[in-house]
Parts: sequence; C-alpha cells; structure tokens
Amino acid sequence: MHTRRHMAALAAALTLLLLSGCPTEDPPDEELDLPAPSVPDDLDNDQTVESFRSWYLIANGHTPGHGTLELQVTPPSGTEAVDVWIDELYSGRFEGGDGSQAIAADIVGLTPGEHEVLLAASGATEAFAQLTFISTHPYYVLVTNDWDDADNTDGVLNLQDQLYEDHPELKQTHFVGPYTFTDPAMTEQRKGELVDWVTAKRDEHGDEIGLHIHPYCNFVETTSVECRWEPSFADTEDSTGYTVELCSYTLEETETLLERAVEIFEERGLGTPTSFRAGGWTTQLHTLEALANTGFVADTSANNWARIEEWEGATDANLYEWNAENWATIDEYSQPYYPSVDDILDDTPPNLAILEVPDNGCLCDYLSGQEIMDMFDANWGGGALEQPTVYVTGYHPSSYGSNHFQMENGLAYISEYLNARDAGPVVYETVSAMAYVWPAP
Repeated sequence: MHTRRHMAALAAALTLLLLSGCPTEDPPDEELDLPAPSVPDDLDNDQTVESFRSWYLIANGHTPGHGTLELQVTPPSGTEAVDVWIDELYSGRFEGGDGSQAIAADIVGLTPGEHEVLLAASGATEAFAQLTFISTHPYYVLVTNDWDDADNTDGVLNLQDQLYEDHPELKQTHFVGPYTFTDPAMTEQRKGELVDWVTAKRDEHGDEIGLHIHPYCNFVETTSVECRWEPSFADTEDSTGYTVELCSYTLEETETLLERAVEIFEERGLGTPTSFRAGGWTTQLHTLEALANTGFVADTSANNWARIEEWEGATDANLYEWNAENWATIDEYSQPYYPSVDDILDDTPPNLAILEVPDNGCLCDYLSGQEIMDMFDANWGGGALEQPTVYVTGYHPSSYGSNHFQMENGLAYISEYLNARDAGPVVYETVSAMAYVWPAP
C-alpha cells in the first residue's frame, strides 16, 4: 500500500502521453488530489479498451523492464479530455476526442503487486474504464546443458533444435567441454560441425557458451598439470580422468586448466566463457577463487543434491554423498549469492568475486516432467514477485535422447507463463546475465 506522501510524489512523476494527441496543460496543484471516480456496476471494458498489457516487469541491472503502462482506448463520444488514476491516485488530464487513442504512462517506481487504472471523461464522476495490471520482478528460467562427452550425436542436436521450434523465446547456456577439441577420437570436421551448431544458437537465439570441465586426461595433459586418476566420484580409479573430482586440483592447477580452456574456446571461435559448472558439481572454495581470478562471473555448481537420489548408495560411487556433504543447504528454493571467502554455503562478507547461481532444478536426467514443474512452482506462487527469482534446470546432451520428454514437458508448462506472451513473469535467460541482476557487493 502506498503512503499518501509516496502517492503524491508518484503523481508528480507520472507523465501520460496520448500518442494520437497531446496532453492538456498540467492541471493546477489543487487538482492533483482529484478524487477517483466511482465505478458503475455495468461498466464494460470490452467496449472501450482495445489492448492492454497485464504483466509489467520491474527493471534491474540486466532487464530493462517495462517503465511504461500502455493501453489503447476509445473514450465515450464527445469526450474533450480524459482523466487518469493509478491506484486511486490522480495522474493527469489528457486531450480526448472521438476515436481510438493510445495512452502511455510512466510507471517507473511502482512497487510489486496488483495495480488499478481508472479512466474517466474530464469532469465525470464515473469511470468509463477500470483495469488492473501486475508489476513484478522477473522470474528467470535458466536452461543449461552439460557437455560431458566430447561429441553430441546428430540425433541429439536435432532433438535440441526441436526445443527451439517449440519454444521460440528459449535461451540456453551450453556448458561446452574443452575435451571436445582434445579428444583424439574427434575429427576436425566433427569439431567444426559442433562449433557451427553451438555458435548458431548463440547468434540466432542469444544463447551463452559457458565452460564445463570434467578433468579428462586428454585435456589436462595439454597443460603443465599432471592428470589425476583419483579421487573419483564414480569409480575407485579412473584412468580417463572423467569422473575425478575437479576440486582435487589445487588453486594454481585449476587456474592453469581454466586458462587453457579459455584459450581453446577463443581459438575455435566460441568466445571467452564467463560462466561455469564443474563436472559432478565438484566445486569447492578454491575452485571458485580460481574462476574469479580468471575472469568468470558466475558458477552454477551448487547442486540440489536431493534430486540425484538415484546415486545414493551406488557401488564404488560417492557422487550423491559428496554433493550432500558439500552442498548441504542447497535445494529448489536456493537463490543466487556471493559466497563468503570462508564458507561456500554462506554469503557473509568478505565475499568471493563470483556469483553462485544454484542448480536448484538439477538436471532432467534425474527428474520427471512433473518434478520440473513442481520445483518451478515452488519459487513462484502465481502473483507478483517481490524480488528477482531464478529457476535453473537442464540436461546432459549425452543422455538427452532418453530424457528429452521430461525437458519438453517441463518447458511446455513453464512457457505458459512467459512475460513475452504477457502471461506471467517468466523470462528465459543465461547464467552470466545473472551477475548483472545480482551485482557484486
């Protein structure tokens, strides 16, 4: 609820424009408190309002938001001027006239929630239109995919292409592995085809190309770092390096691996990655420090570990147990934060210079379509959001062929609330973009 003082200040700031005409001169000061008109029981907006948006986003450091309330109206015949109120606050008098008119009102500064608009002919005590709209912070949905293997089959690429056909507003963050370009089994032709595919998604859809590292020896050995075979989260010993915990590498070693990966990306035309996820989510504080030191702005390794229960008690594997211990407080409600230099799960200053964006929706490999929907619902109750909110979900391309139905069903539900369709607060975005929504403290 606005205080009277706040409402008066907002009144002075609200400027309404008739796109088909010009506003009258500003009303005298004594008219700033012109009482709102009554609303007749038989008022029919369908006769006077031709177009009107219902969901308006509040701007932040990344999303411009909607600073203007727009409506197309037809005032009653003979109307010389139109008076406008927002939340019963008189907002100005504007030239009327017969025919359709487009009105735009500055709504920067409105608080989250439902707001009422009343329109009346000048001097009238009854409104000819009554409308409501919702002002809300964005609900960001981040769809990610982890390139665990060097190659992604054409069949899997085609399935991903279908996602974009079904969801034209979709953006993804592709966590590409540098081992795509160091695996001796990969031909130069195939490497080029994968580069072409992912860069096309970046250029055509605004996708992000981030970095994913499983410390495969064929990649690690292109640096001065000695490849480890243990500790492994899925094998007692792994001579490929694939399942070795990334955090077993020291700060300096991790920086070397990151620098080499960036070099590979730039050589291949993938750009400079600024977002990251560790293989097996095996990130610790020194891994985050290495990321910050090498120019990364966001990590999304904090895992909603309870959702990978399929790994619990697995023979010769501790992926579930490692995540349960290291990401103990992370669940579907977890939101972005800057980790403390002393505790990866805490945001008490001093903080590391990298945003942690929890993987609060995990990956569809471990989920049903209903679970994806339920976790989406857990972070939004259907109305205005009091602050920007993030939901992260995704998949592994290597197993997407058998799991794509979960992702398709989940996104079909989520897309019902897209702001681009004036259906809710949902915006598809990338991981690195969140560092602008949540700037460093």
